[in-house]
Amino acid sequence: MSVTSLLLQLIVILITARLCGWILRHVGQPGVVGEMAAGLMLGPVVMGALFPSLHAQLFSKESLQGLSSLSTLGLVLFMFVVGLELRASQGVREQLRSAGYVGVLSVAVPMALGLAIAPALHPALAPAGVAFWPFALFIAAALSITAFPVMARILKDRGMTRTPFGQLSLGAAAVVDVFAWILLAVVVALVGAGEGYRGLLKTTLGMAVLLLALFFGLKPAFARLLRAKAPEGEPSTTVMAALMIGLLATALVTEWLHLHAVFGAFLFGACLPRDDRLLKSLTERIEPISIVVLMPLFFALAGLGTTANAFSGASLGAMLLIVGVATVGKIAGGAAGARMAGYGWRDSLATGSLMNARGLMELIVMKIGLDAGLIGPELFTMLLVMALVTTAMTGPLINLFIGRKAAVASDGAHAKS
Repeated sequence: MSVTSLLLQLIVILITARLCGWILRHVGQPGVVGEMAAGLMLGPVVMGALFPSLHAQLFSKESLQGLSSLSTLGLVLFMFVVGLELRASQGVREQLRSAGYVGVLSVAVPMALGLAIAPALHPALAPAGVAFWPFALFIAAALSITAFPVMARILKDRGMTRTPFGQLSLGAAAVVDVFAWILLAVVVALVGAGEGYRGLLKTTLGMAVLLLALFFGLKPAFARLLRAKAPEGEPSTTVMAALMIGLLATALVTEWLHLHAVFGAFLFGACLPRDDRLLKSLTERIEPISIVVLMPLFFALAGLGTTANAFSGASLGAMLLIVGVATVGKIAGGAAGARMAGYGWRDSLATGSLMNARGLMELIVMKIGLDAGLIGPELFTMLLVMALVTTAMTGPLINLFIGRKAAVASDGAHAKS
């Protein structure tokens, strides 16, 4: 493709993403919901239906390789920061028991419901050659995801980060991330690019070696480097180059192991020495380019991978089933966990509502499933709609259960105590 075509695609995608994000922020939604909606609008479901010739010319299949490469780089950088933030989170240590209840149940309940509906979805929606159990386990993993970054943004925007249920939800989301990503890695390893048990063995042993190398080799090496070259948490250009090389090399290894590059990026971020100053510095350097420029490309490619067939006939019924099961599973599981931890019904239901936010993390899971051949465009579209709906309903449900003013007042009281 020509540079002119790529630049035009970038301009259209970024304008659409910013415009949709701006509109939805003004109706109380996080900006990421607008960017996800922009991806759907740029796909065949909206733009392709309204302006088919323009859409076909602007986003022809042979012109998407450049966008795909840039979006993968954006995903790698984003998941690196997610790994850093998970490592730096205090919520799990402070509320391990309560967060464990919420985290485990908000994974177990939607996972069980996902397995329950998988027999109805597999015959019509699984790609040819995909066995039932890899498909069913992927559905279970996809329904159990919680978007930690979106949740944190919602809580921060509403002044709820220091409320009891806000702290509980953040800690529980970290627990969910561990369970869900491990399950997803196992499912992708089972597929093993068609290599059967040899492929699974290669992936398993390779991951064991990689984890040992990361946490017993690279972690102490980077700890020494950072102490010597970035004692105040401000990495020099040499340190940044070393971090980027380590990040890309780890992502390359997981890609070679038939896992997605995002797993390597996440693990590399998690293995770095825990330092809030370093986290702040790296976030300030990486997030602007990854979130503002590169991630909208990922949303656009997600939208281009959708199909209008998901909105007709029996497929529409399957989509409604997925959205309903995903919503009920997360809210019920999260609320039950919070009640077991001793929280009142209002805080418990608000916690369950926060756990129901899926956002960008769900899109990453979907992309991994599509790349691995576990799902096709129709189910991909259904999961994208589910991610949009469950994330968009989070704010209104919190207002319903505890109210915006009550939450802010509770936050102020908690801060003074």
